[in-house]
Amino acid sequence: MAVKTFRAMVVHKADDSIFERRISERSVEELPGGEVLIRVRYSSLNYKDALSASGHKGVTRQYPHTPGIDASGIVEESTHDDFYPGEEVIVTGYDLGMNTSGGFGEFIRVPAAWVVKRPGSLSLREAMIYGTAGFTAAQSVFRLTAYGITPEHGEVLVTGASGGVGSHSVAILSRCGFHVVAASGKAKEKDFLLTLGAKEVISRDAVTDTSVRPLLKARWAAAIDTVGGPILETIIKSTKHRGAIACCGNVASADLRITIFPFILRGVSLFGIDSANCPMPDRLRVWEKLASEWKAANLDSLATEISLDALDHHIALILQGKLKGRVIVNLEK
Repeated sequence: MAVKTFRAMVVHKADDSIFERRISERSVEELPGGEVLIRVRYSSLNYKDALSASGHKGVTRQYPHTPGIDASGIVEESTHDDFYPGEEVIVTGYDLGMNTSGGFGEFIRVPAAWVVKRPGSLSLREAMIYGTAGFTAAQSVFRLTAYGITPEHGEVLVTGASGGVGSHSVAILSRCGFHVVAASGKAKEKDFLLTLGAKEVISRDAVTDTSVRPLLKARWAAAIDTVGGPILETIIKSTKHRGAIACCGNVASADLRITIFPFILRGVSLFGIDSANCPMPDRLRVWEKLASEWKAANLDSLATEISLDALDHHIALILQGKLKGRVIVNLEK
């Protein structure tokens, strides 16, 4: 291997409360152990990345650190028989970008057990337009459909619909033939959500009931919730008999204050979606779905492409809730 150093975003801990981000030169020798060394072509920006880049102890404990929980690229070196130099691969989840040096650098080294071979009909760039957000959305749809939810059951709600997970959820559900109702706190994104396939766009206030009633009028056949807190409570209380909710985020709150009545009187099911440690057999099935029948025709419209040098600005924006869709990082730009 000719390259010994590479560019990466490195987050430094200045003191207990101040963390500084800058683009630095790193050595390949500094990377952690693992069977597969990958030259990163693309990464993507997730809320968890922004937390890691800001010193959130619940995400990253050790600094200096390079965030980036998503990466797609080309195998540079491999000591594992399943992968060979020149092969195009995807890595999302596990410990990548948390306490293992992540995709905001031109190289990563990871265990072979974390690596997925790129599905033939999905480019490295498209894989990062999906990234963890798209994978989480697809895993949510996979879980709901495996449970037995079909378009004939009725409306499916998506909350936080203009965000990364939410926008992918709307697009995938629409491709599956569902009547999608998108809930968002950003009224200006209505046209964007309708373009993705939503049949109706409502405000988040419309799915926030602050009363203490244990049950509400049943409306939703299913839901994908990225928000948590009172909105998730409201969804559970207004889901139809034998309906199901995929819970995959807590942007509003991690608290859930609710009675058991929706579960024992209506048979509502609540599925937790853990994309970081999704078992590899399911992971492969979900990626194949994203590369085939679930692949969005307007995938490029979901993404804004930036360079590594522009990343700091966009981290600030995502922390302020000012991003829509997906931001992908071109490591060769």
